[in-house]
Amino acid sequence: MGKLYLVPTPIGNLEDMTLRAIRILKEVDCILAEDTRTSGKLLQHFEIATPMQSHHMHNEHKTVDTIVKRLQTGETIALISDAGTPAISDPGFLLTRACVEKNIEVECLPGATAFVPALVNSGLPNDKFVFEGFLPPKKGRQTRLKLLAEETRTIIFYESPYKLVKTLGQFAEYFGEDRQISVSRELTKLYEETLRGTSEELVRHFTEKPPKGEIVIVVAGKK
Repeated sequence: MGKLYLVPTPIGNLEDMTLRAIRILKEVDCILAEDTRTSGKLLQHFEIATPMQSHHMHNEHKTVDTIVKRLQTGETIALISDAGTPAISDPGFLLTRACVEKNIEVECLPGATAFVPALVNSGLPNDKFVFEGFLPPKKGRQTRLKLLAEETRTIIFYESPYKLVKTLGQFAEYFGEDRQISVSRELTKLYEETLRGTSEELVRHFTEKPPKGEIVIVVAGKK
């Protein structure tokens, strides 16, 4: 029986790649990558010559069974996403579940993920929190926001820079204009930035200065 490794990759700064992650990616028989072009640059940087195969949200349902069969024959396979830890708002859950059901060993390496530094850096309570990832784009969005308006734990979201102002405006509408929020963008990169304030203040700021880059929003829970 083979083994599946879930290997985190840097969310921006290549120095965040762990020595163990590099070793595992060199030792496995195959690397499943969300985007082989993006991951190819990472592998080239660390001189990793292991063969890659595409594994993303549009093909994972079709490829899971084949990958499981390969693992059952003794192959060792690593799964990586474009950035961060696989299965956190990225492909990985379906394959991991299939391996667990077939008693195939799965090992997830610790490493980079965007929401942890954003949460810790927010200055908001982090002893208890809930990770929401991306909100539903249309259907179910209002229902979800109404439910989360009563959440007392700190709430973490991922968002696109193009939808940030709209989402912050909805937070003001459903959570209240004085709800404390922290917005982190471009984490670990050259122009990393964290802005803190009320939903109303942040809407005003990002309307005047449209954001760029990957974004994590951390929202204080209801008092």
